[in-house]
Amino acid sequence: MHLLRLNNAARELIEPDWLLRAEAIHRELRPQLAMDYPAQMRGIFADGGQMVIAHNGEAVLGLAVFRHYRDTFSGTKFYVDDLVTTSQQRSQGVGKCLLDWLQQEALRCGATNFMLDSGTQRIDAHRFYHREGLTIASFNFKKPLQGKTA
Repeated sequence: MHLLRLNNAARELIEPDWLLRAEAIHRELRPQLAMDYPAQMRGIFADGGQMVIAHNGEAVLGLAVFRHYRDTFSGTKFYVDDLVTTSQQRSQGVGKCLLDWLQQEALRCGATNFMLDSGTQRIDAHRFYHREGLTIASFNFKKPLQGKTA
């Protein structure tokens, strides 16, 4: 298994073919992604997001979308938007490999906090995160705004 960043230091997409290969796995976690996946992801990248994939040969096994920034609560925060392993590869070490890489990247970026949100229904993911030393630090509240979806 190998890890590959899809963005350069300026957060520009440098591996468009790999982005297309990652789409189906990303949709396993986020089925609501836009039909024009590359355009949506270019927007995410323009807003500071980055992506890393785990692959074996030509097959994408998992991916993570992440960003780092400063805020008043966390100092320098390293936030994982998405972390997903294809359903055929779960419990095979792909998620752990990505999580370990993300934490090393957070340290490299000078982050003081490593954070992610996980839907309340994702019980298996929660077991994984707890096993890997993550704790529940807060609740995330959400209210859709009229005319907007997210």
